[in-house]
Amino acid sequence: MSELILHHYPTSPFAEKARLLLGFKGLSWRSVKISPVMPKPDLTALTGGYRKTPVLQVGADIYCDTALIARRLEQEKALPAFFPEGQEMIAATFAAWADSVVFQHAVSLVFQPASVAVRFGHLPPEAIKAFLADRAGLFSGGSASKLSAEQARHQWPTIMARLEQQLQREQGDFLFGAPSIADFALAHCLWFLKATPVTAPLVDAYPAVAAWHARVMGFGHGASSDMTAEQALDVARTATPAALPDEPFEEPFEEPNGFEAGQQVIIAATDYGVDPVAGELLFAGREELILRREDERAGVVHVHFPRFGFRIEKR
Repeated sequence: MSELILHHYPTSPFAEKARLLLGFKGLSWRSVKISPVMPKPDLTALTGGYRKTPVLQVGADIYCDTALIARRLEQEKALPAFFPEGQEMIAATFAAWADSVVFQHAVSLVFQPASVAVRFGHLPPEAIKAFLADRAGLFSGGSASKLSAEQARHQWPTIMARLEQQLQREQGDFLFGAPSIADFALAHCLWFLKATPVTAPLVDAYPAVAAWHARVMGFGHGASSDMTAEQALDVARTATPAALPDEPFEEPFEEPNGFEAGQQVIIAATDYGVDPVAGELLFAGREELILRREDERAGVVHVHFPRFGFRIEKR
């Protein structure tokens, strides 16, 4: 069985979500540290241009976006489940809302001037400028709109008051009783805020939320060991991609826009980080799209994307 390889960097909120997912499952994994900013030549050799963090590699299969990474880890180890039976729709839909709406608020609050001064105070001004310029590029060209700090501060009490009430009344220790993907999708946004004393009170002022957040963080990150980017590329180059999912391409699910296996297409995120990835469409299922591509450094790889939040076009 191929090792789980996570391409990430320590301060990425979505990478923290992935690390918690691995910890919840009690999985061992290899850690490849990547740059927080472009260029990322070793990562994009695997993905074909997708630049967002994190990326999960399993042999010659490359999984983009934490929503799909969670589903791949569910295949790796079914229990404990991210999508508890009977709550699949609730958990996945709440997670998508947290990953977009709550994350958007967290980003706006974290990048207020007072927070930036503390968070990046140890860096030289040129590095801060380069990071902010990279993020401006990351959030351009997609559907994600910038939320002003004023509006984020205005709406934040509503989000947190609802969450506090939910947790006070929930019979279990987590959002919907048992832990699920919903908890991890929300927790990483609050983890981002708790990174500096400027924004930590936005979480800590709510006792039930703070206690819940501590429980989620208590799952830890599993057991990791370091791997170099070159070693990860060697793994991809010498591995054979896994068999395609045991789900018919068209039946009982019919591809709504008529795409067929073997077509040359591009796939890209729609919200931000919209860099397109080109390749041969191998599979389009209810949740997942798979492209075949070949790279001189990575060899033949299958790049996996979620259907939700991504677009596909003919080349």
